[in-house]
Amino acid sequence: MENKICLLFNIKYPVIQGGMIWNSGWKLASAVSNNGGLGLIGAGSMHPETFREHVQKCKKATNKPFGVNLPLMYPQIEELISIIIEEGVKIVFTSAGNPKKYTTFFQKKNIKVAHVVPGVKFALKAQDAGVDAIVAEGFEAGGHNGRDETTTLCLIPMVKKEIDIPLIAAGGIGTGRGMLAAMTLGADGVQLGSRFAASIEASSHNLFKEEIVKAKDGATLLTLKDVTPVRLLKNKFFEKITDAIENGATTEQQKEILGRGRAKKGMFEGDLEEGELEIGQIAGLIDSIEPISKIIEDIIIEYKQSLTELNSEKYNF
Repeated sequence: MENKICLLFNIKYPVIQGGMIWNSGWKLASAVSNNGGLGLIGAGSMHPETFREHVQKCKKATNKPFGVNLPLMYPQIEELISIIIEEGVKIVFTSAGNPKKYTTFFQKKNIKVAHVVPGVKFALKAQDAGVDAIVAEGFEAGGHNGRDETTTLCLIPMVKKEIDIPLIAAGGIGTGRGMLAAMTLGADGVQLGSRFAASIEASSHNLFKEEIVKAKDGATLLTLKDVTPVRLLKNKFFEKITDAIENGATTEQQKEILGRGRAKKGMFEGDLEEGELEIGQIAGLIDSIEPISKIIEDIIIEYKQSLTELNSEKYNF
């Protein structure tokens, strides 16, 4: 039986690259697609004209399927949607909002739609909205996260139990073993963010990539829960906002400290002290900055080796 995610998106491996802001430009998306996965351009950090440029360059760089990640709360979303239609993008992953408003519209244009959710309630709403697949993202993930703090280990089987459409697991997955574990729990495919952020093709700053490699277990924490929960590497900014929260800072005061452009400052410009350094817990297992071709090859080899091990005496009792 063929894999549901591979069939849905016409890809070789059920491996999706997360559409991470300031990391997921056309070079990363096209490299993932060229190596058998599904690359996504992260529209959330792009002005419309920049977004169009990345889509056009990605179309030239790969003849394989690729898509875009579209945050539904983006202020210029209508302009981005127009570009998606005009440029013939056929896969859209929506996030940060209600998918009901645009799903049918996209599907009438022969565009496949997947939606990212942090919990069962939102997965059911996405299914009711008619999406083609769901990405269930656990608490381990980097960047903006669910408020309920449900881990991938618990989230995937809970969502799988309630939905009938293809399921993609995200959060804390960056190895072949992790991929197999997620699919054993009920996922049809996996979405990786942090592992691809530490790639040569990622559009993020090299200093940020090096910080990912240096990270060990416990290097990240979720913060800004009153504003919008986000998992960050600990740095000067993280300490500043953490101290403010512990001292009773209001939501408005937290927003004032956060300001604007923190994510760009940290991940894209390489300000390791004052920027937001969004990355997942899996960073503790990432020890090198590699080209996408090697990252995907290593993941698939480890996945297949681990699958073989499951039939060995080690697991018979």
